[in-house]
Amino acid sequence: MYNQATAAYQQTTQSTVSPRELEATLLLRAAARLQAVKDDWDTGGSVTLDEALTYNRRLWTILATSVTSEDNPLPLELKQNLGSLGAFILKHTLDVMTNPSPERLTTLIQINRNIAQGLRGT
Repeated sequence: MYNQATAAYQQTTQSTVSPRELEATLLLRAAARLQAVKDDWDTGGSVTLDEALTYNRRLWTILATSVTSEDNPLPLELKQNLGSLGAFILKHTLDVMTNPSPERLTTLIQINRNIAQGLRGT
């Protein structure tokens, strides 16, 4: 799964899409996977909880690592805020894994969608 997230990130980077658009697209893809799990919680669907959480966790690990790197040109306060958000995402993901429920996915879905909207300027 990590290789899939990395490959998707690298493949999309090679196109003419801006980095902000790429990040927004990947966040929306992660949100869609989580939403699919939530929607099909009782019946099971094509995406498992583990797959969706792993994809989201790996995406956020990549994002948090890149945004907090010393060579990232973002202002320090923004880097710190995004790093903290990444840490929250990882902690909440572990919480969902240890105590799964469809309602607990809502936080991850909303954060991904809101950050994607911000990246797209909407």
